[in-house]
Amino acid sequence: MARRRKKLPKEPVSAKIESLSHEGRGIARVEGKTVFVNGALPGEEALFQYKKQRPKYDEAHALEISNPAAERVEPKCEFFGLCGGCSLQHMRHDFQIEHKQSVLMEQLMHIGKVKPKSVIPPLTGPIWGYRRKARLGVKYVDKKQRVLVGFREKYSPFIADMNSCEVLHPSVGSLIEPLQCLITELSLIKQIPQIEVAIGDDVTALIFRHLADFNDEDMTRLKAFAEQYNVDIYCQSGGLDSVVPLVNTSPKQLSYSLAEFDVTLNFLPTDFTQVNLEINRAMVPMALELLQVNSEDRVLDLFCGIGNFTLPLARKAASVLGIEGEHGLVERAKQNAALNNISNVEFLAMDLARDDLNKDFRNIDFFQGGFNKLLLDPARNGAQEVIEKMNLKSVERIVYISCNPSTLARDAGILVNDKGFKLEQAGVMDMFPHTTHVESIAVFSRKRK
Repeated sequence: MARRRKKLPKEPVSAKIESLSHEGRGIARVEGKTVFVNGALPGEEALFQYKKQRPKYDEAHALEISNPAAERVEPKCEFFGLCGGCSLQHMRHDFQIEHKQSVLMEQLMHIGKVKPKSVIPPLTGPIWGYRRKARLGVKYVDKKQRVLVGFREKYSPFIADMNSCEVLHPSVGSLIEPLQCLITELSLIKQIPQIEVAIGDDVTALIFRHLADFNDEDMTRLKAFAEQYNVDIYCQSGGLDSVVPLVNTSPKQLSYSLAEFDVTLNFLPTDFTQVNLEINRAMVPMALELLQVNSEDRVLDLFCGIGNFTLPLARKAASVLGIEGEHGLVERAKQNAALNNISNVEFLAMDLARDDLNKDFRNIDFFQGGFNKLLLDPARNGAQEVIEKMNLKSVERIVYISCNPSTLARDAGILVNDKGFKLEQAGVMDMFPHTTHVESIAVFSRKRK
């Protein structure tokens, strides 16, 4: 007979916080069971309220802290704790970095069974107003009789009641309340579920998802808003292919520059670009330096997107091939190569998870001469298929950019234990300050026999 699960206490519980989880939550033990406590730090005595019950652990939220840790700071955002966009604002920034570095190293050891020869110093940048890509939820709330715009609440699918955001770029972070007022005046007040944000060097784009057609008055209000706040508005009635500029407007070109390489990259508001432009501007030259690119190298850039690494690589190497699975991004990459007058680069659209990669590669001219350097920048699920299926015998050095330390660790284990590489260096990059997101970079070199 199954044991009946004990009900969660309705009253707050107090306990000592023993350590920190990978997600930055305090870990306590209550009657022998692990409790993850949001908002609590190691060494603190926390009074917390239970939120969720799991078979092996429970989740809770700190209400009071009786002996604050030295690493605790006052959150800058007044909506911290309610909004789920950030979860580490109560933690001193340097301690956030230390924690993320420890998570990366622990994952490399635990999952990949590997350890870097040396740790790369953390790459840091602005910690406020840095976010240039986001998806904001929109909801008319009957009980409040008004529109909410923002991120989801920490413990629910509801939109947080907020009027500004400290981590969004100021061109949008200060527009939360004006956006609420705008949508309140539209005929589709209940039929706009989200707003996508994309920001370049000088242009801010907002994509309004709408479930019915805007009328003429809506269009007039949207256009007036765009002019008043110097933003470009796009409309999205269905999938990504339905995104179009607001009627009778001429949106400006979204772009960002990588001045060190004399490269400008144009992109569409729906394209993938890095959230944190300042970190990206520091990350690209660091990656090229770690890859030790020179004028004789033939470099393969996988998951290349719009050419963020590919075009700077082409400024340094003999030739570069960028491969990306999304056809639209490849077209933008080709256009960016032409825009920057870079001719020693090629771009191909290819599914990098397919079984016959090497067969396909044999039909591509670039691979006839071999390549000796490899750069990887995959999505969260990593690059396992590529690493396992590709012939990497000619590769001397690999730089791997990762947005998920667990898949990086898994892939690092394959490269080191199965593919003849050694893990030279690894470290974190602070792409998402005040969140638990861990962006990292790792360097592999061929083992010498």
